[in-house]
Amino acid sequence: MKQIRIGIVGCGAIAQIQHLPNLRALSDAFRLAAVCDVSGGLVRQMAAQYDVEDTFTDIDEMLAGANLDAVLLCQTDPKIDAARKVLAAGKHLFIEKPVAFVPEDVDELVEAANHNRVVAQAGYMKIFDPAFQLLETEVESLRASIRFVQINHLHTNNAHHLAAYDLVRPTDLFDGSSDAQPNASSHAAARLQQVREADALRAIGEVSPGSRRAFFHLAGSMIHDLYGLRQLFGPVQKVVSAEIWNEGDGISTILDCGHGIRCAATWVELRDIRYFHESLEVYGDDRGLILTCPTGFAREMATLTIRGPDAAGSAAQWQPNIEGESAFVAELRHFHACITSGEPCRASLADARHDVQLVVDMVKTAGG
Repeated sequence: MKQIRIGIVGCGAIAQIQHLPNLRALSDAFRLAAVCDVSGGLVRQMAAQYDVEDTFTDIDEMLAGANLDAVLLCQTDPKIDAARKVLAAGKHLFIEKPVAFVPEDVDELVEAANHNRVVAQAGYMKIFDPAFQLLETEVESLRASIRFVQINHLHTNNAHHLAAYDLVRPTDLFDGSSDAQPNASSHAAARLQQVREADALRAIGEVSPGSRRAFFHLAGSMIHDLYGLRQLFGPVQKVVSAEIWNEGDGISTILDCGHGIRCAATWVELRDIRYFHESLEVYGDDRGLILTCPTGFAREMATLTIRGPDAAGSAAQWQPNIEGESAFVAELRHFHACITSGEPCRASLADARHDVQLVVDMVKTAGG
């Protein structure tokens, strides 16, 4: 098997919990050739822990100095400028969600990837979960009688999830003086926040703070539900209605999925209750399918519950036994196959563009 030399940009939570250990486990397919982060101390620790060849604190230096086939971007959003640089350097790109905040920026990345003949894959891990893939099969058999689709996403502060992991945190983002003056890394973070706000302005215009807050919730969290919905039914045809409430921590919408199918979707931030629930439900005349997903940081797989009459005609529900590897591992295997054997990408940036546009349309439909 050809070993892809890959570099990671961003050594925070998702890199430490998922990508770094998974890439090391897939050593037949990938070689961790470089890590890059604004924290020099953090990259040195990750390099030592995962036997990485080179460390960098600047992506330009990494692209110029490391021998790479591909780059995985999982740093703080927005990642669009880094993605441009990766594609301009002719490297294959794996970019964690959100791919971008502005639809036209995704168009630019797609064009660059096509021009340089490289793979550009979004980090849409949930469609690679074995339970989701079984859901796809079940939905296909139910398609003619689908009556209703529902998304429920009850979210809580990510800090509650991260507390379960022993994460290495940067200690060198301030200069260490008694008044804790920010160093160049902190100034870079501030600049990134400015770009983030500017991107939101380009995408949705001048809106209320609650609408802007909802926009980032949609782009960063509910995006998982939106791309799963698209994978099942194709791009959403229309945002029928949308409401943003609770100062942007509540989002409710009705989506026209085509073929007479409507989806009622809700995303709510619970903040301190420390409870997470994410489900995608599909109902036909005689069967219901309920996909329940773990958090985006979890290493567990999703579950699928099927409701319907049993052989005697009585109401019943059951969970099929589902085996396979984690969604995060499966998406990396797929990325490798796309690069080495030309397998069509199930999470292409061209498809992700629909999701970025849908987020914009939902906020604009809600108004405010």
